[in-house]
Amino acid sequence: MLREQGEEEEEEEELEEVEEEEGEAEDDQEEASEDEGDGAHGQATEEAKPKPKPFMLPNLVPPKIPDGEKVDFDDIHRKRMEKDLNELQALIESHFENRKKEEEELISLKERIEKRRSERAEQHRIRSEREKERQKRVEEERARKEEEEAKKKAEDDAKKKKTLTSLHFGGYMQRTDRRSGKKQTEREKKKKILSDRRKPLNIEHLSEDKIREKANELWKWMHQLEAEKFELQYKFARQKYEASKGCSAAALLSFIHTFLLITGPYRAGQGKANADSTINVLRNRVSDHQK
Repeated sequence: MLREQGEEEEEEEELEEVEEEEGEAEDDQEEASEDEGDGAHGQATEEAKPKPKPFMLPNLVPPKIPDGEKVDFDDIHRKRMEKDLNELQALIESHFENRKKEEEELISLKERIEKRRSERAEQHRIRSEREKERQKRVEEERARKEEEEAKKKAEDDAKKKKTLTSLHFGGYMQRTDRRSGKKQTEREKKKKILSDRRKPLNIEHLSEDKIREKANELWKWMHQLEAEKFELQYKFARQKYEASKGCSAAALLSFIHTFLLITGPYRAGQGKANADSTINVLRNRVSDHQK
């Protein structure tokens, strides 16, 4: 196909060259005829001049077209248009293919960017959570250390107070030993027992609720001690009455009434009505005993 097109193009070029040469030959002949006309008018002046030789065209033979074959210029034009159209279509297809590839690469790039952005956001979130946990642990450790230091300081203060108290008490006991000698032995024992029972409160590190509970507990304990003290004093008075039996009932009731008013339910936190009822009970017991 390409070979035939090349041959047809060569034939067209040869025909065009032949036509151009024929046109040039005709132009030369016309110029020669015009020169002859001009020479007839000015023959007298130009006889002395030599005449130029006429230009003879070479014998050009047009290319022979084989018999039975005709040149179809429409077919040649159509084939050329088809060729251009095919090339244009190929260019368009390659353009769209390249554009499609570029769009796919752009979409892939956007997806990678979004993926990387999400990964960075996740990493930032994880780092922030770890930082918060670390700060929380640091705060907890700091609070724990402060609490331990406060507790240790309170214990040290309590030990110091206890040591100072024992030192003061030891010095006091030494002074009492020097003053009273062997007569203060029972009193020393009593003070020693009281000092052993008397423990430091150590409430510096306690909260408000714990302090309230501790105060309530101490109040109940004091109330119990007062009750035990009252019972012991009552037993002592009863034993004293039974031992002495010479005193009158009125004197005994007066003594019990005075005793109850001073050391009885008033000091234990009871009211006057309870004290009066206790006095009546004791009066009845005394009358029964006399009978």
